[in-house]
Order: sequence, then structure tokens, then C-alpha cells
Amino acid sequence: MPDFGTARRLGQLLSRLKRDTNANVAVTFAIALVPIIASIGCAIDYSMAARIKAKLQGAADSASVASISVNSAGYNAAMAMTSNGSVSAGVTEATNVFNGNASTYSGSYNSLGVTSTVTKTGNKLTSNVQFSAIVPVTFMRVLGYQTLTVTGGSSSTTTLPLYLDFYLTLDVSGSMGLPSTTAEAQRMQSINPDNYRQYPTGCTLACHFSPQNSACTDSGTQGYPTNNYCLGYAISRVSQSGYKGLLTKKTTNPMGVQLPSSIVSGLPNSLYSNLATVANCPTDGTDSCIQLRLDAVGYAVNQLFVTANKTEKVPSQFRIGLYPFIRYLYSYFPLTSSISGSTTNPSTINYAAANLATLLDTNMNSSLGSGGTHIDTALSSLNTLITSVGDGSAWNSTLPYVFLVTDGAQDPQVKGVPNGSWSGSNHATTIDPATSCTPLKKRGIIISVLYIPYQPINPVNASFANDEDDYANWNIPNIPTSLQNCASPGFFYTANTPADITAALNAMFNHAVAEAHITN
Repeated sequence: MPDFGTARRLGQLLSRLKRDTNANVAVTFAIALVPIIASIGCAIDYSMAARIKAKLQGAADSASVASISVNSAGYNAAMAMTSNGSVSAGVTEATNVFNGNASTYSGSYNSLGVTSTVTKTGNKLTSNVQFSAIVPVTFMRVLGYQTLTVTGGSSSTTTLPLYLDFYLTLDVSGSMGLPSTTAEAQRMQSINPDNYRQYPTGCTLACHFSPQNSACTDSGTQGYPTNNYCLGYAISRVSQSGYKGLLTKKTTNPMGVQLPSSIVSGLPNSLYSNLATVANCPTDGTDSCIQLRLDAVGYAVNQLFVTANKTEKVPSQFRIGLYPFIRYLYSYFPLTSSISGSTTNPSTINYAAANLATLLDTNMNSSLGSGGTHIDTALSSLNTLITSVGDGSAWNSTLPYVFLVTDGAQDPQVKGVPNGSWSGSNHATTIDPATSCTPLKKRGIIISVLYIPYQPINPVNASFANDEDDYANWNIPNIPTSLQNCASPGFFYTANTPADITAALNAMFNHAVAEAHITN
């Protein structure tokens, strides 16, 4: 039978326990103390783990940045790569930097692990550093935990400098042999005998021809005998006071002066052997020479080299070549990354640039041809010359830019070399951008144009060369639009003075470098 007495006594005992409140606070406190202590302990353990994670996070941040910083092993290795992919030198550097920093941190942790990746994708270089570590705990052991695992990571990205090629397409036709400023033109006009009978105020056009040719004859054009030589260029290379000192009065000559017969018979070399002579004229207004437009362009090109050298982030980042043209495009100094040479060393591109004026149309250079200004032919030839268009992400995937420097006056006439006959129209016109420039731009080649305005001929000799002067003047208003349409959007520049030319070429270079980074 059930023991009802035992059950009744147990019920009474529980009832008394329920009614008894003596020492209840102590019991409650003792019961509550367990979770409180556990919470504080957990907070201490977590705080320690958080401090360790923060320190390791700092190490990861430093590692991801350092592994792709300029001139780091990873950066240089990525620049040398010819394709996308992992950069092992960067991975090694990121891991070493992380471990080096982590080893200096105090704190109890073990089983430190790090995984680094450095990847090149186009001109983007990305570093990713992931870490993990095990932190022993103290108070959390009462809850059954022996350790805490902390993890984290850092990612950094940089834009690599691009490899760029610059094709300087330089107009060296006759009009680019005009003096660089109005003051220089006045100095030339006051002393130059070329075509004086057609232009008694002083020759401003076709003064560049040398040696002997039909443009300058003692019996038909010259202001005083020159042995049938055009002397404009030769005069521009010698001391002006020295040249004037050679002249003596001769009233029977149109200009009222003459050179000694001993000088005339040996022109033009007799000038160079008797007077102080310069190879080029980088500065206007000096007695030593008369600065021509191409002198100013040559000086500006050398200043562009200075800018490029200062801008270069990695070796051989920029290649520059000089491609002058008259009738033909001439690879005068093909692409080179050696752009810090001396202007007095004939083996350097710096020397070639300084002496651009020596390429003026002498009717003797079969590589350039003679007679006109064939801008369309030059651009078409350049389109063939540039065999590939890269994205600039590697040295073998260069991004090409064409810098066209010209007065924009297209002239389709031709003169046989040497001393051949004239053919074709000598009436100035403009290029057709659709056929000359669009094929290059369609391939992704940027065309930057520096327009050096064609100067009006004044006064005009309408009877000279089938009214060549009038047609040249009438054509001037049409030139800017044709060149603007040739240039890539935003890449059209105008310069008049030597200082303007230098500033414009530097602006063109800086614009190209900035644009390349934006679009890549």
C-alpha cells in the first residue's frame, strides 16, 4: 500500500522551506555571482583578443600597402610583367612585412597564419593580406572554451604608371622656317637678299631654299649677288653684326649693298668659315643668330624631354620619337626611351631635336622630299608605322600618342630632288580629317595637335608663283577648324611665340599622361 505518511511529511518540509526567508540574500548573491564573474572574465578575454586583432590588423594594413608601393619589389616586378597574373615578389614582400610587424607585438597568441596575394590586372595592382591567430583564454575556461580565434584582412589597390609612346610628327616644310617672332622677321627682312626683287620689303616666304635652285637667281630674284644661292637659312646661323660688317655699298644692286666677291664665290660655306656660326638658335633676339620657328620647336621638344624625365615613375616608361615631314614622313630619330642626353652629342635625340631647323626643305633630302607640305601623307604613313596599339599596361603593350606640330597649311605641290622641276598645285589648302586623322583615332590612337598659326603674307605679290601668296592668305581662316577636327577631343592647342610653343608641348605631354590613367 502507498505510504501516505511519508508523502505527507515531505510536503510539510517543502512548505516550511518555502515560508523560511532567513539568509535568502546570501543565497541569491551566491547564485548570481557565477554569471557575473563569468561575464567579467569573458570581457577580459575578449578584450585581450580584440587588442591582439587590432595589432595584427595594423600589420596587415601596412603589409598590403607596402607590397604595392612605388619602387617596392612587387611594384617593380609588376611593371616588368608582360601579362596579367600573380606577382610573386609582391606576395613575398607582403608576407615579410606582416610577419616583421607582427613579431614586435606583445601579447599571448599562437598559430599565427597569413595568406598574401598580389595581382596585376591591366594597370591595376592589388594586394590582399588575410591573417588568423589563436588566443588562449583564462576566464572562459569555466564555460568550456580553451581559446579564441581572431581573423582579419586588408586590401590595397594602386594604379600602375602606363608605358606610353609619343610620335612627334613635325612639319619641317618651308613655312616652318619663318622667323619665330615679328622682331626676328624684321631682322631677317632687313638683311636677306632672297627674292628681294619680288619682295622689296624683305622675303618672308621661300627664303629657306639652299643650295642653288631656281628660287634664287642673281639675274632675276636676288637683292645682291649670291651665286644663285638662297641665303635666308645661312644668314640665320651666323653673327648678325658680323654679316652686316661684310656688306659694302653697291648702288647698282637692288638693295644697294653687296658681299665681297671672295665670299660670294664660296657661298654658303664661305659665310660659315668667315663668321661666328651656331648649329641651332634656341633663343630669339641674340646677335649670334636669327631664331626660326623650327629652332623654337626644337627647344620646346627638349623641354618636353625634361618634363618626361621628371614625370617618369619607372625606367623606360616613355618612348619618344621624332618624325618630321615635308612630302614624306621621315624617321629622323625613331622611338627611344633615352631622352636625357646632351644637345651637343650627335648620337642623342636631344641633339636631333635641337637641330630640327637643319631639316628645312633644301631640295636635297630624299627622305623628306621637297616642295610642299603633305600633312595627309605624313599621317597616313604614321598609321602604317604604328603597328600595334596597346593599353600601356606593359612595356610590350605601349599606348601610342601622336603629337602633330604644324601650321596646318596643306600644300600638294612637289619638287624633284635634287634640283628637279615643280609639279602639282601650289595653292594652299587644308587636310581632310576624315581621311588623314580618323583612321588613327579609330585604332585608339590619341592625336594631339599643336597649331602654330600661319602668318599672312604682307604685302602680297599676286604675280609670284601663280598667285601663291593670295591662296596662302585665303586659306588661313580654314586651318584651325580642320586641325581641331583632326585632334582627339580636348587635344587641340595653339601657340604663337617660342614661350607659347614650349608651354603647349609640356601641356600636351601632361594631358596625355593624365588622360591615359583616367581612361585605363
